[in-house]
Amino acid sequence: MKQQVIETHDGGRLALYSYGTADAPGERRVVVIGGAFLTALIYRPFSEALSKGLGEGWAVDVYDRRGRGDSTPQPADYSMATEIADVRTIMDATGARNLFGHSLGGSVALNAVQEFTGTSYMPDKLAVYDAAVNIDGSIDTAWLDGFEQAVNSGKVGHALAHMKKATKPGTAMARIPEPILAGLMALVSRTRLNRMFSGVMPSAVGELRAAYNEADHARDFSVLPAATHFMAGGKSPSYYKVTAQRLHAAVPGSTYELSPKGFHGSIPAAVKELVSDISEYFKG
Repeated sequence: MKQQVIETHDGGRLALYSYGTADAPGERRVVVIGGAFLTALIYRPFSEALSKGLGEGWAVDVYDRRGRGDSTPQPADYSMATEIADVRTIMDATGARNLFGHSLGGSVALNAVQEFTGTSYMPDKLAVYDAAVNIDGSIDTAWLDGFEQAVNSGKVGHALAHMKKATKPGTAMARIPEPILAGLMALVSRTRLNRMFSGVMPSAVGELRAAYNEADHARDFSVLPAATHFMAGGKSPSYYKVTAQRLHAAVPGSTYELSPKGFHGSIPAAVKELVSDISEYFKG
């Protein structure tokens, strides 16, 4: 693994981690854009597995988005435009010609490529898994206000409870009364992973609003490359599948793949079947 720090257009810094062949050419490099709450190092198992799946001569580049890991905090004027500019910065630094986005990182990737239309930044290939894009109101954002209030009040358990109930609709967890669920979440928030979540919650408020507050329309993304590959997990919350299908229908020449055993965390977990499918897409 190679680690470096990349300067941004506005004086910030992005921590970048590269796996595989260090001097791989741009057409054999894949930039991984991670989801909400998650640092680049959480994607290390996936990045290592993907670089091996791609084979000799390929590299996988994953970076900490603003407010994550060793990157600088979100600027005061943070918005989706910040994320798009950072994708451009990473592409410049690595020369990468391929993008892969997971969850909220999928939203960043799709919005970035939408803006890159007609420029030299248009990637050779683009794939997303469980992209968190609010297509025609496919995602209920009513929980965000309560989540933000809990974060601002330092009530980690309540913030996690809002998030869990919103992202797992129809499950037993969603039916647990919020005060009880908040108590349970406060207990698990003492674990190492959830302590990390607590640290990134303030920046998560900004990025979730940037991705969700404006309901996009599927037709807005019709300018995406014909080779765009939309993926969703069969065991992920249903709105990811709905979003992927709507986007696939709107982008001529795109492909759609449902991973029957895939769940939302399958990417950072580096599930073998999914890594193989993604490797084949970029190599193909």
